Amino acid sequence: MIDVQQAYDIVMQHTLNPKAEILPLEKCQGKVLQEAIYADRDFPPFDRVTMDGIAYRFDALQNGTLLLVESMQVAGIPPHTLHDKQACIEVMTGAVTPIHTDTVTRYEDVEFIKKDGKKYARFLELPKKKGQNIHRQGLDEKEGTELLKPGLIIGPAEIAVAASVGKSQLKVSQSLSVGIVSTGDELVGIEEQPAPYQIRRSNSYALYAALQQMQITASIYHWEDEKLVIQQGLSEALEKHDVLIMSGGVSKGKKDFVPEVLEALGVHKLFHRVKQKPGKPFWFGKSTADKVVFALPGNPVSTFMCFQRYVKPWLLVGMGNKEEAVHYAELAGEISFPPPLTYFMQVKLKNADNGKLLAYPEEGQGSGDFANLLACDAFIQLPPEKEIFQAGEVYPILIYR
Repeated sequence: MIDVQQAYDIVMQHTLNPKAEILPLEKCQGKVLQEAIYADRDFPPFDRVTMDGIAYRFDALQNGTLLLVESMQVAGIPPHTLHDKQACIEVMTGAVTPIHTDTVTRYEDVEFIKKDGKKYARFLELPKKKGQNIHRQGLDEKEGTELLKPGLIIGPAEIAVAASVGKSQLKVSQSLSVGIVSTGDELVGIEEQPAPYQIRRSNSYALYAALQQMQITASIYHWEDEKLVIQQGLSEALEKHDVLIMSGGVSKGKKDFVPEVLEALGVHKLFHRVKQKPGKPFWFGKSTADKVVFALPGNPVSTFMCFQRYVKPWLLVGMGNKEEAVHYAELAGEISFPPPLTYFMQVKLKNADNGKLLAYPEEGQGSGDFANLLACDAFIQLPPEKEIFQAGEVYPILIYR
């Protein structure tokens, strides 16, 4: 067996180079960007009014606090020009700052009066400084600045920035072709009524949903525990897909044919068995045709944890994204785990009043107890060098909710 860090390092050494595709902007959510996006003009592109109110020359207040209202500047039209130095222009949020004005006071700090048939603004509160409530041209970013770097995951903020510079299409990483495979005579379809000795297939749908969150679609396969059936199915699936994510058939049972069949099909074993709980029988390999196989243990919690710890980061990096940041939490209760294995303990996360992220242990009934995942938000990774883990100690976590 190898340890968790060795397994992770080997997995990450065998990522696939992402291909690119051009997609409409509205279909890029969750994709990995493969081009740099630059500002096509200053941000903001003009001196922008940030409050509804009046715009005027700051030094006009040296001659009094009553200003003639000349006109109104709304958003989306060319700038008005202030003609009288002792006057002002009403302005709306988002409008260009009128020419010959340099300060804006909001409506709440002025009152309007009529005098000799004309409209005047009288200050209820004087401005604190020249230039207030004006967002200066280029203050955020200058024309030509790189706004978005290749390799990031596109979210709503990135969509907004791309739209603002006129990018109706983006170059993104093409999703890998993924096959999800389960094996086992005890598994039946979700629409079937299982016999007392059978269970419905759930791992495949959990993996499918996890991939959907990453904007990856997948094909689902299931084969019974017959060696020739598995060999024929895997041969066809390897032809169709870049990566296979399997669950079941990798332990030491008489019908655990998966490792043997994979190697017979030219998928070279890079490791089998990791010093961890759950998920010890994890198998990983790659073929000479650059097809990658994650053969995960069949117990639901093992499958789910191995996906979060190994498969998800591999997929992200393989699509051109950088590795995810490591998150940490403080144990909220004592845990005892004597075996010399890395223990991925299920935990419920809560924020303490002081802002600390606390992890409350929820052990459940072992790696087959997938219902316990509903009570939890993450796995906390406990190192193999210790047996007792005290409340207050801080460890890495894999957040899945």
